[in-house]
Amino acid sequence: MSQLIAYLQFSGKCREALTFYQECLGGELSMQKVAESPMAAQMPSEAGPNILHGALTKNGTVIVMGSDMMGARLKPGNSVALCLNCTSDEEVNTVFDKLSVGGQVVTPLHQSFWGATYGELTDKYGILWMLNYSKN
Repeated sequence: MSQLIAYLQFSGKCREALTFYQECLGGELSMQKVAESPMAAQMPSEAGPNILHGALTKNGTVIVMGSDMMGARLKPGNSVALCLNCTSDEEVNTVFDKLSVGGQVVTPLHQSFWGATYGELTDKYGILWMLNYSKN
């Protein structure tokens, strides 16, 4: 089965952002710095601490990946929205509360017309999240 994975671009904040998402969502985080990669010799030395590639996995599934490699082309949150389908009321409420810290609630959690608990927020990194818990 195919898997859709959100890949997020940051400008020097990938480590901070992926660590924040790990705190909110749990899972295991792996990151490779530019300096530790085969690309190191081709990059300016100041790029060394930046994250070339990072991935957050939980229960064997990749939740999100990220990088600092987009540079000046980056506009925080551009063209990115993440939909997280939760497995319980407790989870949707807990994750929504954690992700909204330092961010802005767009649509508070509510009972949607499709029978789910649903809400939207932009986190402190400018990423739009859509959280959904369907009781059916």
